[in-house]
Amino acid sequence: MRRREFISLLGGAVAAWPVGARAQQPGQMRRIGVLLPYAADDAVGQTRYAVFVQGLQQLGWTIGHNAQIEVRWATANVAAIRRQSAELVALGPDVILVSGTQAAGLLLQVAHTVPVVFVQVTDPVGAGYVNSLAHPGTNATGFAPIEYGMGAKWLELLKEITPGLTRAAVLRDPTMSGGIGVFGAIQSVGPSFGVEISPINLRDPDEIERAVTAFARASNVGLIVPGSPSARVHINLIITLAARHKLPAVYWDRAYVASGALISYAPDLVDQWRRAAGYVDRILKGEKPSDLPVQEPTKFETVINLKTAKSLGLTVPRALLVRADEVIE
Repeated sequence: MRRREFISLLGGAVAAWPVGARAQQPGQMRRIGVLLPYAADDAVGQTRYAVFVQGLQQLGWTIGHNAQIEVRWATANVAAIRRQSAELVALGPDVILVSGTQAAGLLLQVAHTVPVVFVQVTDPVGAGYVNSLAHPGTNATGFAPIEYGMGAKWLELLKEITPGLTRAAVLRDPTMSGGIGVFGAIQSVGPSFGVEISPINLRDPDEIERAVTAFARASNVGLIVPGSPSARVHINLIITLAARHKLPAVYWDRAYVASGALISYAPDLVDQWRRAAGYVDRILKGEKPSDLPVQEPTKFETVINLKTAKSLGLTVPRALLVRADEVIE
């Protein structure tokens, strides 16, 4: 998303936040809970929340008139997510929007009957949040950000931009089933690209720095950074380490390419937040999450940072530049 679009969206969302809504009588409006595993000042989280609010407004929900939003910014701290999940459920909302696999799992431990719409949840069937994508059969539904086939695309891009690549490390969260699944999918296609795949666990900054530094001592190596709460928390460190050790790296989110990441391949996550507003609208109008299919991404985007490529001594193939949805110069 361009900076101008972000400022416009954010301004509209701020005007619609629940400060004014609290002056209304609760019985006159529907209550929507929102649980976000971002810091309150996180620009990416703010942008996505703004898109969600804008989507609600376009569907006829006016904050402070017929809807009230209760937002909790929980970062990736498990204790904070547990506490704020309980707070939101205690408010008796009509529906809760939650972002992220970890946050959704913790919320669903306490939101047994409250309808839940999730975004950016990897493998919701494997995690046990829904019975199937087509027929969730539970109080939850929403949008999955990736399918495991993306792993092959990440490796393909890394190999294309670094033809001599022979080893790639996947920065994974070992506590998440989705992270383990993504690693397995990438590892399974490694031989077809002539690339050996190994994991680097995202537990704490010191471990990440030690592991990446040790991995970088070899030649013809690169990084693959799938999405996870831990990756998001440590993203600035990861980008810094990649630059310091001149490691080509492919990321799950286009938002980080503007911050110095080399290349990303990802679904249009902002669009998923807009579509999530549609699911919240349908639930508020009487539909059940169990009947709304979990939707997988249909549109994917490639974004390249040419300045970063130059600093790494890489020449981006023209064919890749032509295919890219955005090139940052």
